[in-house]
Amino acid sequence: MKRERESEPPGRDGRIEPLLDWSDVRFSAGAAMRPKRTVHERRRLWPWWLGVLVLLIVAVMVYRQPLAGWLWPETRVQRLLDDAESALRQGRLSDAEGRGARQLFEAAQALDTDRTEARTGLMRVATAALAQAQQALNEERFADARSALALARELQVPRVQADRLAEALRRREAEKVGLDDLLKRAQQAHEAARLEGGSDAALPLYQRVLSLQPDRVEALEGREDALSDLLQEAGTALAQGNLADAAAIIARVRGYDAGHIELPDAQASLAKAIEQKLARAASHLRRQRLDAALAGYMAVLGAAPDNAVARQGTEQVASIHAERAGRQAADHQFSAAQVSLEKARAIAPQSVAVTEAERRIARARQALARQDSGLSASERNRRVQSLLAAMGRAEALGNWLTPPGESAFDQLRAAQGLAPDDAAVKRAAIRLLAAIERCFEDELRSNRIRRAQTCLDAWQTLQPGASTLRDARQRLALKWVAVGDERLGAGDVAFAAQALREAQGLAADAPGLDDFALRVRTAQAGGD
Repeated sequence: MKRERESEPPGRDGRIEPLLDWSDVRFSAGAAMRPKRTVHERRRLWPWWLGVLVLLIVAVMVYRQPLAGWLWPETRVQRLLDDAESALRQGRLSDAEGRGARQLFEAAQALDTDRTEARTGLMRVATAALAQAQQALNEERFADARSALALARELQVPRVQADRLAEALRRREAEKVGLDDLLKRAQQAHEAARLEGGSDAALPLYQRVLSLQPDRVEALEGREDALSDLLQEAGTALAQGNLADAAAIIARVRGYDAGHIELPDAQASLAKAIEQKLARAASHLRRQRLDAALAGYMAVLGAAPDNAVARQGTEQVASIHAERAGRQAADHQFSAAQVSLEKARAIAPQSVAVTEAERRIARARQALARQDSGLSASERNRRVQSLLAAMGRAEALGNWLTPPGESAFDQLRAAQGLAPDDAAVKRAAIRLLAAIERCFEDELRSNRIRRAQTCLDAWQTLQPGASTLRDARQRLALKWVAVGDERLGAGDVAFAAQALREAQGLAADAPGLDDFALRVRTAQAGGD
């Protein structure tokens, strides 16, 4: 029965309209409505929304600089320039931690070589350094004056101004320092055979006298005799086979006096000793005496770290160990293979040959686990055909090396294990190698360097001794440098550093790699 409310206002005709009895109303399932939140529920949620808003504000404040550097690389360059200007105003011209004006301007220049603010900023740093040197000289802070003058020279301040200040510094310091006393102390240290080893040794004292009075005869003669004594020690080290010690002594002599009369003979003796050591190491390498060969090459690198022949020799030793590990794994000699692999890894942990040996060992283990020596000829043939078909499918997907056990190479290796002399298996190996080489060329041409790297790894795996691999590695390294340089210009220092590591791992002697490495280090120093 419908109910009426007395307080209900009358209708147009004066009658009281009956209220709707909600008990008679029915809703269909499709018309069901979601109940609205009550005021109490909305009030209960607002602290949570406030907390989320506060967290967002804090995150933006904390990470505003990294976000700005990621979204707008130009912002990072400008920040470096602003920090450099601030350091210049404060007189912080150079800083070992990379926060000096010089380092910050250089970092900005490394990120954007087209902007002129960094170049002009470095010129202003040079001028400020010259002014600091003059002020330090006026206050007789000679060490500070020398340091500031050296910075000005490094930044190519006008040579006439630098030489004029250096001469004034030399005269003023000579007046304040007792040269006769310094010379006497140097002679006493020389007689006691204390040639090096501190500021009170003979050679540093002679050098100090000559820096203040370059034509002081007693100091010139004393330094020459002391250097002759030092070169005798280098000769003794050479006679004992200590190339590194001899090279270090000769380098120190060159630092004191590059024109010493006995220096050319000492350098010639060192060069001859290095050649003899390299020849003996090469002889050991030809005879597969790998430990002796490695010891010889490492001795040369200790004396001449940039010696390309010695570095190549160590890589050859590592490659031989790695190839030996692969052969041992193929013969199921896994313990011996692991020993050979560890030797190769200790010499060249980033070598492509080491990586390939690791893969070959893993694949040999998998192939052994899959092989069934009890297969009949027909069953073996069916198994080979199935593996070649699987290889074709993996090849079509570009799965040259991965996933392990299902890659094109793994399927081919399993087929070779079952039927190494089968004509179809041999044709499949030739076809796979050609496809991998095409893959590398196509991906490299399209600037897809990561995929090109995968194709190169597969190429190395399938044909580790190919003469064309060195050229391919160098080309890929140059591509990494080009892409890394472009990303560095956009402010992506992390990617540039990764590109540098990739390029160095592929071809450490690639053209332009050293310059790119310098730019990356400069950018990293400025961003710290």
